[in-house]
Amino acid sequence: MDVERFRDYCISKKGVTESFPFDDKVLVFKVMGKMFALADIFEFNYINLKCDPEKAIELRANFEEIKPGYHMNKKLWNSVGVKGNLKPEQITELIDHSYRLIVESLSKKLQHELRIEEGK
Repeated sequence: MDVERFRDYCISKKGVTESFPFDDKVLVFKVMGKMFALADIFEFNYINLKCDPEKAIELRANFEEIKPGYHMNKKLWNSVGVKGNLKPEQITELIDHSYRLIVESLSKKLQHELRIEEGK
């Protein structure tokens, strides 16, 4: 997966915004204001994605491309290598998982707003 495909996939999801809140190279994607994915756009080797803690342990054990999240809460975030043996479909599944976790953690009000936005 390249950075353009990563960006296009993330930004196509409902309620998603993109920004550079940390510096001019780390692109961050948020759903309804909560971060679910980020990556260095100039050195696009890893994507940081939120993950269920039990699933994170399993993924790290089964895929050498998946490591504890760099500069993130290592229990809740993974750094997913985009240059290794993971297929693009596997990476998009991990992006979807991160997005779903954040949507599920939103307040009922924000979830409702997201559903209304989906209807547009």
